[in-house]
Amino acid sequence: MTRGIKHRQKAKSKKKKESGSSSSLAPEIPAKVWQPGVDKLEEGEELQCDPSAYNSLHAFHIGWPCLSFDILRDSLGLVRKEFPHTVYFMAGTQAEKPSWNSIGIFKVSNITGKRREPVPKLGTDDTEMDGEDSDSDDDSEDEEGGAQGPSLQLRKVAHQGCVNRIRSMPQNPHICAAWADTGHVQVWDLNSHLNALAESETEGVQGVAAVFNQDPLYKFKHKDEGYAIDWSPLVPGRLASGDCNNCIYLWEPTSAGTWNVDNAPFTGHTASVEDLQWSPTEPDVFASCSVDGNIAIWDTRLGKSPAASFKAHNADVNVMSWNRLASCMLASGSDDGTISIRDLRLLKEGDSVVAHFEYHKHPITSIEWSPHEASSLAVSSSDNQLTIWDLSLEKDEEEEAEFKAKTKEQVNAPEDLPPQLLFIHQGQKDLKELHWHAQIPGMIVSTAADGFNILMPSNIQSTLPSDGAV
Repeated sequence: MTRGIKHRQKAKSKKKKESGSSSSLAPEIPAKVWQPGVDKLEEGEELQCDPSAYNSLHAFHIGWPCLSFDILRDSLGLVRKEFPHTVYFMAGTQAEKPSWNSIGIFKVSNITGKRREPVPKLGTDDTEMDGEDSDSDDDSEDEEGGAQGPSLQLRKVAHQGCVNRIRSMPQNPHICAAWADTGHVQVWDLNSHLNALAESETEGVQGVAAVFNQDPLYKFKHKDEGYAIDWSPLVPGRLASGDCNNCIYLWEPTSAGTWNVDNAPFTGHTASVEDLQWSPTEPDVFASCSVDGNIAIWDTRLGKSPAASFKAHNADVNVMSWNRLASCMLASGSDDGTISIRDLRLLKEGDSVVAHFEYHKHPITSIEWSPHEASSLAVSSSDNQLTIWDLSLEKDEEEEAEFKAKTKEQVNAPEDLPPQLLFIHQGQKDLKELHWHAQIPGMIVSTAADGFNILMPSNIQSTLPSDGAV
């Protein structure tokens, strides 16, 4: 299991370095794909980002690192493909002291794109919070959306203890559930903060440095801390939470705006429950994964034991994702770096694995199916890589030969790269979680020890619809 951030440090803006012209005088050498964990950097060598690989790439932080976050559904358009973009988030901090933690509610606006240059940094308007000036890159005239660059506006709600995981309710995005390292799961109503951000101008929010104190709507104490939590996509307010004591609890909403939590837990795992996913089609069915190496399928109508359970990996199963577009497909990531894709229709036949990848050599920390392409998923790992996979791809030797001829052998991918590996993103340290934006096709956001990245790889732009709301 790979959970907490190793070195909790408040992010600080970096001084801008003067750009020299020595690179233009250097002799041209063939481009080479660098494989983390395989290739070694020689003395004097450094990695370079290929700007043409991104339609958009931005980085920011909100102070303390965040182990978990969620992208909020908004009313700005169901399918948005025109820059600049605006995105709303919730995130929970991992501060050095329990009392320094908070839930951050923030808006990133004027997310520009298509200039395709190495990652520009942007700071928070809340200069008092970090004691730093904004680190935005204002030189972005070629990007769609103007020259100013992204703007970050932040509001904070005090939270006792580090936030292990946070999830927004799909049907009511202003309601969120947060797992604390104190063993509490708390449900919060953050509507007032989202309204304040929505009504504010991009220049900044008055009083943004303040930490708001408010009570949660509901609080439940597990016997141990945990990480697994998921809202039902089909039943508004229905929630499941799993802990390190091997137990899963079901939350049912009441008409009074609170929750009834069944004190009798779902049991069946022999070690910590690491992740939970509700079925996208069956309101009473959810899946769980555990340090015991198993995945269990549960039906709340059939009692507190698993309806099915199977060995999923040879090590801890850290994360899982249930495909919303192809509900028979379940993806999981393990502590040994492996990724497995299962077709749940084949469970009764024994071997349900339809794809298995051993590309990553360090623990998988996050996995999520694309909300727009049934065959695509994104993965993050402790090897500091975020990878995007397309299971529909196969090796095409003719196409590969044609590409090599066009590039005159200047770009040669390693032979052992899986053909389904579509994209590799690097540059973040200690990657912890990623999410696709459900309303902006092709956009992925990730969090790590050194902050957030917003990225839109250029080679998945074909997934964009031909038309849609903006």
